[in-house]
Amino acid sequence: MTVPKQNPDLIDVIISDHRDVERVFTELETGSMAPDHRKKLVDHVIAELVRHSVAEEQHMYPAARRMLPDGDRIADHELEEHAEAERVMKELDGLDPSEPRFEALLRTLMADIRHHIQDEEADLLPRLREACTPQELQQLGEKVMQAKRKAPTRPHPGAPDTPPLNRLLDPGAGLVDRMRDALTGRHA
Repeated sequence: MTVPKQNPDLIDVIISDHRDVERVFTELETGSMAPDHRKKLVDHVIAELVRHSVAEEQHMYPAARRMLPDGDRIADHELEEHAEAERVMKELDGLDPSEPRFEALLRTLMADIRHHIQDEEADLLPRLREACTPQELQQLGEKVMQAKRKAPTRPHPGAPDTPPLNRLLDPGAGLVDRMRDALTGRHA
């Protein structure tokens, strides 16, 4: 995982996460690895995507709603994309790489996430950079990093994705997921 610069702001944290996910996607696309390693990489990228999504839902999208004139529309669109990706991750999470649907779901996930990243980096992030003060962006970056540390590591498509319920329930789901990861030997 790439470590953002000292005192990173929201934009730095989000873009760093995007680059980390893209590196894993590129490695998965090489296709020249043992199935167990492939599964570990998919488990890792799912955990990172879930953490990232939870943190965005808790802090970045509420900021967009507050700071941008069309923030509700943008946040709702981003939440829809998260929900679709989470459904795909949930299906993928339970599959073995030898199962026929595994590769198709993985390709769908990678395409969906790449589209989402492109949208955020071309539109939402530059607009937040303009609308927020540097101090606000730094505070949001710190909150996002804190949220990622407590966030779930597995997809929970039925869980709330907007405050205040997500901020109340996500840390509990995160604790359960980390315990489950430890018991199953999954290294997220």
